[in-house]
Amino acid sequence: MTEDEVKALQSELAQFQQEKEQIKSVIGTIGGNTTSRQDGIISTIFVVMISLLFLIDLLHLLNLIHSPLPPLFSLQIGVLLVSIKIIWMMHKQMKVEHFQFWILNSIEFRINDIAKKQKRMEEMLKARLTE
Repeated sequence: MTEDEVKALQSELAQFQQEKEQIKSVIGTIGGNTTSRQDGIISTIFVVMISLLFLIDLLHLLNLIHSPLPPLFSLQIGVLLVSIKIIWMMHKQMKVEHFQFWILNSIEFRINDIAKKQKRMEEMLKARLTE
């Protein structure tokens, strides 16, 4: 291996390391450990709120407590909370799909780059063989 080839390989390795670090930082901003914990907390809050609404409505129906909320209003609040949760989940899924598209696009670019290099190498090899 010549010195130029070694330098070229070292520069490619440095570029690969840089891309790897860039991907790590993007993964961290899109959804790493902090967001999964946050997702669990938000899901727990939604479940607790809906359970409290159900419990208050049930106790009111059994005449054990007097609730200022009409039964239909608590049902509407429950449907609203579930709708907000569904919209939030759709938003999170869109972020994941965008990230997957970005990764696939990056892979396609790299494959095209490698195919071009391979074609150049084949042409160089054919040129050397014909000499």
